[in-house]
Amino acid sequence: MKRIKKWLSLGLVVVLAFALAACNNKESSGSGSGGKGSDEQIELNFWSFGATGYDKLIEEYEKEHPNIKIKFKTSETADHHDALFTALSAGSGAPDIALLELDQLDRFKAAQDRFNNLYDLGAKDVQDKYLEWKWDGGANLDGDFLIGLPTDIGPKALYYRTDVFEAAGLPTEPEEVEKLISSPEAFVEAAKTVKEKTGKPFVDTIEMAYRAYLDTAEEAYLNPKGELIADKEGSEVKKAYDFAAELWEKGYVGPAEMWSPEWSNGVKNGDFAVALGAGWFKGWLKDNAPEASGKFRVANLPEEFAANWGGSYLSIPKETEHAQEAYDFIEWLVAPEQQLKSFQDAGLFPSAVEVYDMEEFKSMEDEFFGGQVSSVVFAKAAQDIQGLPFKGEKYFPVHEAITNGLLNVQTGKDPEKEWEAGIKKAKDLLSR
Repeated sequence: MKRIKKWLSLGLVVVLAFALAACNNKESSGSGSGGKGSDEQIELNFWSFGATGYDKLIEEYEKEHPNIKIKFKTSETADHHDALFTALSAGSGAPDIALLELDQLDRFKAAQDRFNNLYDLGAKDVQDKYLEWKWDGGANLDGDFLIGLPTDIGPKALYYRTDVFEAAGLPTEPEEVEKLISSPEAFVEAAKTVKEKTGKPFVDTIEMAYRAYLDTAEEAYLNPKGELIADKEGSEVKKAYDFAAELWEKGYVGPAEMWSPEWSNGVKNGDFAVALGAGWFKGWLKDNAPEASGKFRVANLPEEFAANWGGSYLSIPKETEHAQEAYDFIEWLVAPEQQLKSFQDAGLFPSAVEVYDMEEFKSMEDEFFGGQVSSVVFAKAAQDIQGLPFKGEKYFPVHEAITNGLLNVQTGKDPEKEWEAGIKKAKDLLSR
């Protein structure tokens, strides 16, 4: 420990006194100064997006903490993040708690001063409960400021249609499929077999094919200085782009754009063999393609494709007047017990490692997947992930510029020209 000069000793005593008082206050109240055991009535505004199922957990928390009222607002993903960014920029109107999506996270890390550092509110005490790569993603580059607590993650797996595999003469049991498709080369070979034997494309969309390598990249479009690196020698993004374009040219990729009505119909009808989807994708399948129940299974991807796609973090904007109460709630919300409930109710895949050993998690037979316990497949995938790539403040528009180029390839445009056009657009975006 560093030596402290005598003239600082009085200040240190004062700091320690305040710290001890704060700790004693937290212990006596049960959950912060306005937590269980406090009579102060506190209202927390919580902005979210998507189908999280958090409304049920909020009711549970409010019953345990009758002095806490949480106003829960959910919006479309883009609308949510834009409204939050506007409020933070204006310095007023931000909520007490905000959910941040992974691809949008660096945009908000650039405004770090508008958020509370969760390390100052007690986050270090729970750090070891979560996957290391997920936790690190919520911190700044120096690792001394935590903008968000880990919620769900998106470990990827191979979603495959057993009926299409069977028609192509391929095995259908998950263990056998993992042995068959054990490398990118074997993946392409299986694609060739399916195309030749059934006439169907192997991968559902060109974006799924692109993300096979993109999501594994240690460096994606930008470096920490905000400079474009996708066009540099040895670019992992270019490797991913070329892989997707090649699969398309060979007829191994479906023609529909992801999330379009045509793609949705293809999912229902079995118009392709596989999707390289994250854990949250199975929730979409169950809700939107009930006709496909029993026809899908999941298997672990080749190591070269092991990656995360999606997930979120819970943050506390600086302008809140109830930072500790907000923190106490989000720490409870992402605790292992609540993450298990979020997974069971809404399909949010847990980032808290101990959930993977819970009997309820390991025994969740999934009727949609023919009775397969798919949770253990994604748990293995989650633990195989090495880290998250740096994305940067302008990741989203740059990503869109490149993926739009791939969509143009599907209309007959030249892949190299579309790549060059996408890079030019990305540079223009970064120069603004």
